[in-house]
Amino acid sequence: MLWSGSSPLTATRGGMWGFLMFAGAAWLVIGWSVLRLEPTDITGVAGPIVLFGAVCEGLRALAGTRTWWLNTGLAVLFAATGTIMLVSDDSGYTTTASLIGWYLLVRGAVDVAVGIMTRGTDRVWSLVVMIGVLETALGFLAASPPARAAQTVLIVLGALGVLRAVADLVTALRLREVAAKGRDVLELPPERAAGLAGYSAGHTDFEGSSRSRAKHRARDGAVATAEPHTGVHTESFHDRVVRTTADLDAMLAQAGITGPRPGAPTTPETEDLPPAPHSPAGIEGTANAAKPDHPAGGH
Repeated sequence: MLWSGSSPLTATRGGMWGFLMFAGAAWLVIGWSVLRLEPTDITGVAGPIVLFGAVCEGLRALAGTRTWWLNTGLAVLFAATGTIMLVSDDSGYTTTASLIGWYLLVRGAVDVAVGIMTRGTDRVWSLVVMIGVLETALGFLAASPPARAAQTVLIVLGALGVLRAVADLVTALRLREVAAKGRDVLELPPERAAGLAGYSAGHTDFEGSSRSRAKHRARDGAVATAEPHTGVHTESFHDRVVRTTADLDAMLAQAGITGPRPGAPTTPETEDLPPAPHSPAGIEGTANAAKPDHPAGGH
């Protein structure tokens, strides 16, 4: 079981890991760039950053997650938050800091909840929980009075970019790992796939019939397949398949039905034989062609 920054993955889509890898690199650039900003630029930059977080949530929803609905809801919520930050005419940092704290609190709470939920199936669940705890702590800091200073808001935004970069990069690498494992799966030819499906179905029926009482005796000369009173099989399913296949080959040989195995090389004396007829007209044509040609003198 994998996770997509906030949800376990059950499937992957081609190229999705590349988008998340790009998102992780973009978050790193954001985390470095905001620390170089002037305090007066915070209100114009924080809104687009939260909107970018909404886009990333949409990407996770498209990655085939079991909790795609949760990522979709977060995308809508963060898009509304970023829009409010853009249209706000607050000249100070109070509204910006409080909305950044709101984003971090929600994002961190979701990561902690999903990380704990997948602790038995995902080997990186502890990393998810740690990122969620740090995001929640940053959210409390952003919503507190000390965050009303411009320098504190810049530090919070920088830390947000680094944490989200780690989350998206890990998600992208895990998606790529799953895609590589999927390509390593052996694809059987259609006839072998059908044979495997039939074998599996027969094995399931065989195991199910062992729970019921046997309804007939084993024929003479065959290995007993079930106890007469308990209905428990005394031979494995594979042994039964081998035995019945050998019996079928023996019956076909007694009936005079013989022939080369499929894929065996053709013998020289059978290479020039005409094809077998499939209609009465073809049979008559074959019979006429088999008559010897007599010489013109009647000899």
